[in-house]
Amino acid sequence: MTNEDGTAVEVSAVTVSGDLLPGTKGQSVEPAGPDSAHEARRHIGLRFTIIARLLRNNFDRQVVNLNVTRSQWAMIAVVSRVPGATQRTIAEALEMSEASAGRLIDRLCADGLLERRDRRDDRRARAVYLTPAAEPLLEKLASIARASEQRMFKGFSQDELDALGSYLDRIYDNVSRG
Repeated sequence: MTNEDGTAVEVSAVTVSGDLLPGTKGQSVEPAGPDSAHEARRHIGLRFTIIARLLRNNFDRQVVNLNVTRSQWAMIAVVSRVPGATQRTIAEALEMSEASAGRLIDRLCADGLLERRDRRDDRRARAVYLTPAAEPLLEKLASIARASEQRMFKGFSQDELDALGSYLDRIYDNVSRG
């Protein structure tokens, strides 16, 4: 198989169908070589990447009319789950630098969606909270996220979801150990 510039590209060992790979909508991409556990693992990793990208892109398309960027809605979601978090905690949760998180917090404060408050236990740190103005936006974002989750898990039984959750927890544990 070749990419757009004609360069040869090796295809993973497990069939990919649908539109998981760019330019393959409705096609099957057959394995390049014998099926092996190594190739199957590579393909699963590729699917994780592709699914994550599809989820982000689909969500971005659905929130475009809300005038909120991916970084902004991610920040709002973190602050809604951890009210009173510090800039450092938020930056860690979003895997961004503290400086980038600070600029994003400043922007959302200027937009009236977040506010910083002094912390009683540490005068050097400030806590970040949603403002009442963020609540309608948060409700819309949550509704879009719920619909996305329902679409993603359509046709799964509760037992299948439980098993998938268990498998993903194990993968997370393995990966987080570095």
